[in-house]
Amino acid sequence: MTAPGAPAPARTGGPATGTAGPGIVVTGATGAVGRHVARLLAQRAGARHSLFVRDPGKAAALGLPGPAVRGDYTDPESLRRALDGADAVFVVTANPLRPQDDERVLAAARAGGVRHAVKLSWCGVADPGADDLVARWNRRSEELLRDSGLSWTVLRIRTPMSNALAWAPSIRDRGVVRAFGGAARTACVDPRDVAAAAVAALTDPRHAGRTYALAGPEALSPREQTGVLAEVLGRPLVFEEVAEEEARAGWSRRYGERIAEALVSGARRRAGGAAAACDDGTLARLLGRRPRTFGEWATDHVREFV
Repeated sequence: MTAPGAPAPARTGGPATGTAGPGIVVTGATGAVGRHVARLLAQRAGARHSLFVRDPGKAAALGLPGPAVRGDYTDPESLRRALDGADAVFVVTANPLRPQDDERVLAAARAGGVRHAVKLSWCGVADPGADDLVARWNRRSEELLRDSGLSWTVLRIRTPMSNALAWAPSIRDRGVVRAFGGAARTACVDPRDVAAAAVAALTDPRHAGRTYALAGPEALSPREQTGVLAEVLGRPLVFEEVAEEEARAGWSRRYGERIAEALVSGARRRAGGAAAACDDGTLARLLGRRPRTFGEWATDHVREFV
């Protein structure tokens, strides 16, 4: 594995856009990062891409450019249709209880002649103290990619800034943010910056065989993020700490007990500073500029909080 920020060797047969097939296939295209990958690819002259989505209607409602191919990771035939003749694929899987999703995507990519895969992963993979379900699943997913026979790039990210959108209803209704681990600082990252890094990795062969850790430029706690949002919105906001048991119960109802325990474990590590390391220059070099701050992200998304 090449260390982040080290020069990458030139190669042949890497990410490219050919003259037939869908070019680049974007999975997770309606997600926080994938939607921006699709938009950035649409702005690149000569680039061709398609969207692999469960619900083409959602992609249309988001105004995502590019043809949408209906499919699901549990349907290998839909993956085969989407990836046949493609040059590269952006791989986003989201269910640690279904590790076979990555296996199916990579198998369809090999069968379809895909040359390069860019995988969205998590910075916690590199944390020796992270041994929960989510950490183990991400590690295994990376191993599958590296052993796939495809050219590859791994993007490990910190918590996306867009997670703060979960607070929007309570901010609008009551001027309140409720969260577990209110003092735990995280170098959260703008999904648009991650998407720009993904597009670079999908289209430039110099990123092959690389693993990048992508973090934001500042470490903020949920309580501090609440202060930033209050300043951007021009109104007072109150932060309320959520007890661990309440957080666990809520996550259990939404995701099930196994994932809930992993999320609690991750929150405890964040409280100990495990996610506070800011961008070491890796993301800035990929972008050719400094990464966006949480304040900039909040300013650009102010309408979603009012």
